[in-house]
Amino acid sequence: MESVADILEGAAALERALDLLAQGEVVAIPTETVYGLAGDATNGEAVARIFEAKGRPRFNPLIAHVASLEMAESFAIFDPLSRRLAEKFWPGPLTLVLRHREGSAIHPLVRAGLDTIAVRMPRGFGAGLIGKFGRPLAAPSANSSGRISPTSAAAVAVDLGGRIKLVVDGGATPVGLESTIVKVEDGRLHLLRPGGITGPELVGVAGTRLHRGVEAGIQAPGMMASHYAPGAAVRLGVGEVRPGEALLAFGPERAKGAEHAVAILNLSPRGDLREAASNLFAHLQALDRSGAAVIAVEPISAEGLGEAINDRLARAAAPRDNAAAAS
Repeated sequence: MESVADILEGAAALERALDLLAQGEVVAIPTETVYGLAGDATNGEAVARIFEAKGRPRFNPLIAHVASLEMAESFAIFDPLSRRLAEKFWPGPLTLVLRHREGSAIHPLVRAGLDTIAVRMPRGFGAGLIGKFGRPLAAPSANSSGRISPTSAAAVAVDLGGRIKLVVDGGATPVGLESTIVKVEDGRLHLLRPGGITGPELVGVAGTRLHRGVEAGIQAPGMMASHYAPGAAVRLGVGEVRPGEALLAFGPERAKGAEHAVAILNLSPRGDLREAASNLFAHLQALDRSGAAVIAVEPISAEGLGEAINDRLARAAAPRDNAAAAS
């Protein structure tokens, strides 16, 4: 779809975004993780526009983004461990799933029928925008539902430019992966989605075990099996590249037959996981444009940020019969 959205930077972008949000419109904004599609979390029509623009199923909850702990406490109830994590990692790429405060101004569509609410405090442009707007913003990734999350304004414009009025250009996002999502239940810390904050970092602050794996059902954004998917099929952990495949490489050593790949992009030639995370979505999008029917992916360490990278790749490679969610 041809882009018709305005693409603005700086003060002009801030004023335009505030004006559109006040009208109940949605705007694409940069965060430190990926670009988000933001709307007033207290306005049902604005929240519905997010779902409409993304083609996102309404049983998939959204994250409410805040500018302060005080704003978060107006609609969410913090247990002691969640508060400790917020005080350490906010602003930053950590989302907390908390008990919703009954009677809050958050529109029910944001929670997708759950009695909990996902909350994050971003850095940068998003933080300033929310602070000036004075209300929380619901903001999933600014992409069509189930597809690759955008890490640049150009990627947003190509995908959603015909459905929204403004893309704020803040350059490439520094983290490049969505936020880590955790939930405290019965005093136990559960990892619902790995992301920009690693498991060891969480354990170091929480002082308790991090439990992986959850009960069936969608408890937070980004939990559907098929997600973050390019148009091409994705084949993981390859030792050999097949004819006609594109190659998503990692580190200094190449898979057998790499020289015959349709296209090659390396997440990090030196094997740095932070660099790999920041390049993941942009490299997947570029290889998807190569014309290859399959993107072969070399093995990537599961340590640290590698857990989140492998999580996104596994969802990108999953069967797509029921693919219909976004982060």
